[in-house]
Amino acid sequence: MWVRRDMRFVWYLLDRMVRRGDLTVTGPDGRSRRFGDGSLPRAAIRFNRTPGPRLLFVPTLVFGEAYMNGDLTVTDGDVYDLIAIGQMNRSGAGRSGVPERWGEHGRRLLRRVQQFNPAGRARRNAAHHYDLSDRLYELFLDADRQYSCAYFQSPVDTLEMAQDQKKRHLMAKLLPASGQRVLDIGCGWGGLALTIARRTGARVLGITLSQEQLAVARRRAAAAGLADRVRFDLLDYRHLTGQFDRIVSVGMFEHVGVAYYQAFFEKIRSLLTDTGVAVVHSIGRFGCPGTTDPWIAKYIFPGGYIPALSETLPAVERSGLYPTDLEILRLHYAETLRHWRRRFRVHRAKVADLYDERFCRMWEFYLAGAELGFRQGRHMVFQLQLAKSLDTVPLNRDYITDYERSHPAVPIPEDRPSVVALS
Repeated sequence: MWVRRDMRFVWYLLDRMVRRGDLTVTGPDGRSRRFGDGSLPRAAIRFNRTPGPRLLFVPTLVFGEAYMNGDLTVTDGDVYDLIAIGQMNRSGAGRSGVPERWGEHGRRLLRRVQQFNPAGRARRNAAHHYDLSDRLYELFLDADRQYSCAYFQSPVDTLEMAQDQKKRHLMAKLLPASGQRVLDIGCGWGGLALTIARRTGARVLGITLSQEQLAVARRRAAAAGLADRVRFDLLDYRHLTGQFDRIVSVGMFEHVGVAYYQAFFEKIRSLLTDTGVAVVHSIGRFGCPGTTDPWIAKYIFPGGYIPALSETLPAVERSGLYPTDLEILRLHYAETLRHWRRRFRVHRAKVADLYDERFCRMWEFYLAGAELGFRQGRHMVFQLQLAKSLDTVPLNRDYITDYERSHPAVPIPEDRPSVVALS
C-alpha cells in the first residue's frame, strides 16, 4: 500500500515533467504508466526503489543517483535516451513546477559559496576528477589525451584528427614562435604543451593541480626528448610569477569560480609581456548566468561552473586586457563526447575492473548528459583571444586560416582500430 501511494506521487510529478517524448515507467510493485506525447526519443525504466520527495526539487540529482545505485534500471533504450527525454522537457510546460524552480533559486543564492575556491580547495576539487586512474582516461580519450572539445572540420574526422585540429586551431591564434616562452594553465596530461614545443621550438611551462596528470606529463616529456624545452609543475596559477610571450588555458576556466574571474584575467595580464597573446578555451553557456547541475557538482566536478559570456567579458574589461578575438564552437563538443561515450562503452568491462559497476553507471550518466547538454541544451565552447596591445595580432582573421593551411594536422596514430571503426 505504501509503495503504491509513493508511486502515485511520482506519477503525478512525471505527468507534469514529461510532456514530450515517450517514457514508460514501472514502479517497484510492477505497475506501469506511460508519459509524453509518443514522439521520439523513447525509453522505458523501472524503479527498483521508490524515489523520495527530493524528486520534486532536484530531479536530475534523484534520477542520477537512482541510476548509479541500481535503484533505476533502463529496460528499453539506454541512459542516453532517458536523459534526452529529460533534456527536451526542461523548459516550458515540461517542468515539474514551482518546487523545482525553488531549488534552482536556492542554488543561485548559494552559487558563490559553492564556488569558493582558494588554492587548497581548488587542488582537492581537481584531485576528485583528474586524479582518477590513468588507465581510465587512456581507455576513452584520443592517443594524445586531450580531455577537452575537439575541432571537427568534417563529419568523418576521427577523434585523433579532430583533437589535433583543435591544437592547431589554438596555435593559429597564439602565433607561437621559436624561442618564445609559453605558459599552459591547466595543462592536463601535457599534450598541447608538448605539441607547441615540438612544432615551434618554443619553451613551454605547463601547470596543473593534478598529481596524476603531472606524473604522466613529465614522463611524456622525457620520452619525447623534450624535457629541456617543456617543464611541468604542480602549481596554482595564482602563485605563478614571471613573464610569458604566450599563454593558453584549455578547459580550466570552468574551475576558476565566478568570484575569481577578475583575479584570473588580472593574473594573465600580469604574466603577459607587452606584446603577448593569450587564448582561453572554455565551455560556456548560451544565455544568462545559471548554476551547476547538482548531480554534476556532487559527483563529477565539485566547484565547477559553466560561465556565461555576460559574466566573463566584464571581468576581462576590468582587467585591462583587450579581447582581440572571440569564437563560438557550437556542436563540436557534442561530437567529441559522442566519441568518448562510444569508446567508454567498448571498454566498459575494463572500467568495471578498474572500479566497479556503480562507477561505470555514474560515468555513463555523466558522458550521456554532457553530450546532450551540447546537442540539445544551452552549452557551447568559446575561444577568447586576449592581448595587452591593440596591434599585437593581425588586423583580420585570415592569419588563422593561413596558419592552418600551411600546417596540416598530424594526429598521433590510434592503436585501437576497433574503437575508431565504432566512432
